[in-house]
Amino acid sequence: MSAEHLDLAILGVVAVAVCLAACMQASIGFGMGMLAAPVVALVAPELLPGTLIASATVVTLLVVIKDRAALDLRGTGWALVGRVPGTIAGALLLVWLPERGLVLMLAAVVLGGVVLAALGWQPHPRRRVLATAGAASGLLGTATSIGGPPMALVLSGPENARVRSNMSAFFLVGSLMSLGALAATGNLHRDIAFAFVALIPAVVIGYAASRYVNRLLDAPRLRTVSIVVSTLGAIALIGQQFALL
Repeated sequence: MSAEHLDLAILGVVAVAVCLAACMQASIGFGMGMLAAPVVALVAPELLPGTLIASATVVTLLVVIKDRAALDLRGTGWALVGRVPGTIAGALLLVWLPERGLVLMLAAVVLGGVVLAALGWQPHPRRRVLATAGAASGLLGTATSIGGPPMALVLSGPENARVRSNMSAFFLVGSLMSLGALAATGNLHRDIAFAFVALIPAVVIGYAASRYVNRLLDAPRLRTVSIVVSTLGAIALIGQQFALL
């Protein structure tokens, strides 16, 4: 189904998912794809991954502008070096893998990110680790729109503004790389552009809501909510694929 002719109810579900995901991304520095991708894959898989990557670009730009005083790009630069080959590999995966394989890969990435987030594992952010995380983020982010977990593992820390700004700067540049790679491989088209424009209000509302959410929920609680929602979405996605067999 063309995105221009998406049922209003489906577009509404996607908008709600994107709004909540944008709120989480702006609050803790990642989570746009992790929260929204399983929902979008269930109701409108033709919008993945381009629509979510483009929407994440808007959120990260807003966060970078707001938290620009906390930016420290020394480690981010090494992660971006790794992002380049990862982005190319992710774009090639979209060409080679069948749609069902991509959907199951998306669900597996979500569940893997959930497990790592729940375990609280955090490697030391050395140059090699940052470059490796950047490559993993580029591959997964381009192929599935979920590039947050690898970078969240190495950049998370107690200074929320610094974490948000540094991860957002990485994802802003990385998302632009991914969109370029998708365009080069023919995975960006008019329907995705139409859906992206239609969802901009939901993205902006989610970003604005994050300021209020931060006052009600601290980062650990918000992360717990995201883990639960992401897990349910991934399980539902896997169940849908097996039901189609």
